[in-house]
Amino acid sequence: MSAVADTIEKKVHVISLGCPRNRVDSEVMLGSLMIEGWAHIETPEEADVIIVNTCGFIQSAKEESIDTILRCAAYKDQNPDMRLVVTGCLTQRYKSRLVQGLPEVDLFIGTDEFSRIAELLEAPPAKEKLFAKRTHYLYNEELPRVNTLTPHSAYVKIAEGCQHNCAFCSIPAIRGRLRSRPIDNVVAEVKGLVANGVKEVILIAQDIAAYGRDHSRDDLLPLLQALEEVEGLQWLRLLYMYPENISETFLDFFASSKKLVPYLDIPVQHASNTILASMKRCVDRETLTHILKRVRTRLPALALRTTVMVGFPGETEADFAELLDFVQEMEFDHLGCFAYSQEEGTVAGRMENQIEEDVKKDRLHRLMALQQGISERVLQRRYADQRCDVLLEKWDPSSKTWQGRLSTQAPQIDGIVDVHGAPETAIVGTIGQIQITGCSTYDLQGEWVKG
Repeated sequence: MSAVADTIEKKVHVISLGCPRNRVDSEVMLGSLMIEGWAHIETPEEADVIIVNTCGFIQSAKEESIDTILRCAAYKDQNPDMRLVVTGCLTQRYKSRLVQGLPEVDLFIGTDEFSRIAELLEAPPAKEKLFAKRTHYLYNEELPRVNTLTPHSAYVKIAEGCQHNCAFCSIPAIRGRLRSRPIDNVVAEVKGLVANGVKEVILIAQDIAAYGRDHSRDDLLPLLQALEEVEGLQWLRLLYMYPENISETFLDFFASSKKLVPYLDIPVQHASNTILASMKRCVDRETLTHILKRVRTRLPALALRTTVMVGFPGETEADFAELLDFVQEMEFDHLGCFAYSQEEGTVAGRMENQIEEDVKKDRLHRLMALQQGISERVLQRRYADQRCDVLLEKWDPSSKTWQGRLSTQAPQIDGIVDVHGAPETAIVGTIGQIQITGCSTYDLQGEWVKG
């Protein structure tokens, strides 16, 4: 530990915005600081350093990031020695523009240099405030990390960047092209997490199905085969798998796996062939329908989640009607929807026929109203009077119930289960069995059967 580090009272508060991939970055920053003697505190006003790890993907995310930065900057009025650090996608995307627009911020760190956080904070004050060089950084298991999800669940990022060129997306410009971690590197991290009590590992990347393709290999299946052998790992979950890369070999393995939970997140974005082509997606509606039906035929217990977008440039009412029809036909177990955001530097951002905001909002409302009915119907059909495994996550002393999740529910994304009858003395992270007794639009209720 450096002499500089020893002379300061080091308390840090970290705010992580955006996706789970960003959360892993925040956990690496926190781990890097804690091994240098920094203490993580939950009260920002008492911190010596506040770190805001930003999202810069769409307009609403950028607004949330800026609002959070300004709110944190206000703490410096009472504590002039406090330092405010802004990291992540917003810094990487806007660089010097952000430095000029936010003089309240002491340090800006991009997506490739945040692993240097301890070094940069403990160095003597310098004139330079921006560190956002493109270094082709790749996360690895040797970097210190603090799991902030739960003691029993953790995200594992298997790749950085993205090899796709979707017209609406700025991720390749922000994060760079696809860079996959070595298989043994990922396996070592998972073993370490399991050794520390993690039961559920959630593999994440921009597209996990593309894992290894930056080296002209399809490495996802070998990775999953290696993780299948990790003793103590109970649930293995896959997030963000583009449909065109789902192979029969993968489905065969999935069907026989004892670790993979029956859950896939397959973003489709739209169902109109006109819009899919404008988006530069690699599939049309017919192909999407074939792929998703094939997945469900091979994996009948699977819970399928997707993401769709409304209001893409040129989207007509007829295009939107096709999307509604597709969602009605597929009856996704979980569906997220967002309105298109016109982003500078993207192909779609330069397109004509941008859709008015009130039209986007109306279509978003109509789609989610449709999905609410689908969700409740699917929950009732799938789970009514069934016995299911549940993972206990939180005890509510006021209602004397546990909150938990089925293997078909991803943490902080999908619904939850209110578990009645489980003992208060049960251990967080216990996987037991319940009898489903009811459902609402997105959530379930159940009676504890056994631990």
